[in-house]
This record gives sequence, C-alpha cells and structure tokens, in this order.
Amino acid sequence: MVDEQILVRLLAALVEGDRAGSRQVVEEVLQRGVPVQNVYRSLIWPMLNTIDRLMQQERISPVQEHMATRTLRQIVDQLQNKLPRRPRTGRKVVICCGDQQSQELGAQLMADVFESDGWDVRLLGGGLSNDDILGFVHEYAPDLLLICGIRGKNAPQVRQLIDTIRAVNAWPNMKIMLSGGVFARAEGLWEEIGADAYAADPHEAVAIASGRQPMPVAIERTINRRRKKKPSIQVTFQSQRRPLKLSAITFAE
Repeated sequence: MVDEQILVRLLAALVEGDRAGSRQVVEEVLQRGVPVQNVYRSLIWPMLNTIDRLMQQERISPVQEHMATRTLRQIVDQLQNKLPRRPRTGRKVVICCGDQQSQELGAQLMADVFESDGWDVRLLGGGLSNDDILGFVHEYAPDLLLICGIRGKNAPQVRQLIDTIRAVNAWPNMKIMLSGGVFARAEGLWEEIGADAYAADPHEAVAIASGRQPMPVAIERTINRRRKKKPSIQVTFQSQRRPLKLSAITFAE
C-alpha cells in the first residue's frame, strides 16, 4: 500500500505542473520496494481518478488537469516496462475508450495490466466510430471487448454498439466489460446497457476476465461503490491544502 502523504505529495506536484517533483515521488515509492503493479493499483489509478474528479468538481482548472494528466502519462510510459510479465495465455482483448486524454490514459493503464497478465492486447483508444470498432472486432475476434472511461453523453453510443454486437451474434463467446466513467457513477447502468461485467480498476478487470474473480452483479457493485464513496485522498487533500501551499488550485466553496 501507498500511504496518504505520498498521494498528497504527488497530487500537489501534478497539479502544479512539477514534472521532476512528480517523478521523484514515484521514484521514492519504488525505492521503498513497492512492486510496480502495486504502484499502478495504489498510486497511479487512484491519482488519475482523483484528478478527473477534481476537474469535474471545478476544483482545478483545465490547464492544471492537462498538466497533471500529461505528467502522469509520462510516468506510466516509464513504468510499463517494469511490470512483471506472465507467459502469454493466447487470450485477446480489445480496449477502447472516450477521446479525452484522461480517458486515454485510463485505457492505457488497462492495456498495461492486461498485457502484464499474459493477454494479447489491442488498444484502440478513443475517437472511433461504432463501425470502426465492429470492423476491427470482426477481424481480430477477441475474447473480451473492454470499454472504459465513457462520459454520460456517449452512453447511448455504447448501448448501440452492444446492441449491434448482440444482434449480429457473430462473436457469441466474446464478453463485453465496462469500466469507469459514467458506469462508475450510475449504479447498475453497466448491466442495464447490456454488458457482461463491470470492473472498478485494471486489476479487477483482469481478475474477472481471467476467471480469478466471479462476474459481478449490480447489487455487489452498489455495495462496493457506497463503501468507496469518498476516497481518503479527497479528504486529506482538502484538509492539507494550506500546509502544502496548493493555492494555485481552485476549490469549490
């Protein structure tokens, strides 16, 4: 695990655009012997979600969000080759997402963790039409289609994509998993929209897809979501803003 003070220090450096300071915080964590996969799980993924949440709440500016996300992506680019590698399993996953840079980074984290687990990964990213995605899925024939980081306004497009896949029925064994975005906030929406599973983070996604964790049902995710309603990083960040001199951040009153 990564203690909250590390999370606060990294968040402060990221929103201030301090690239060197951000890298230093992550390097300190690695030097303490924290495995890279745990850095992904306990530091990088929570930090990405925190930045996204602060942006939605208008507590940081678009400039700060861009600086923070780009710096975090640079750190991830440096970490991915340090992840452990399991033997290839022959299982294939296609990952697509929204077209904002935070959503692209979330999809990249998903891709890194699946690849580390031995999956063959095709990261499509964002900005593709349903026809583009369907065409690639038809050619590649993956075991899993993972769609992550979708905003509410794009949920109908995802529903249409899933409906088309079900209607065509050309890939009856392919599972469809959703993660993050509007599906993290709207209880049970992943099930209503026709997906097979929801995962809260990359490690849960891999565990479910690989059969090491059972497929979730809506009531289970509702319980988990309530337990995680206010992550500790948000509370700590608010209470520590003056000692950390985070005056550049715009907080909601």
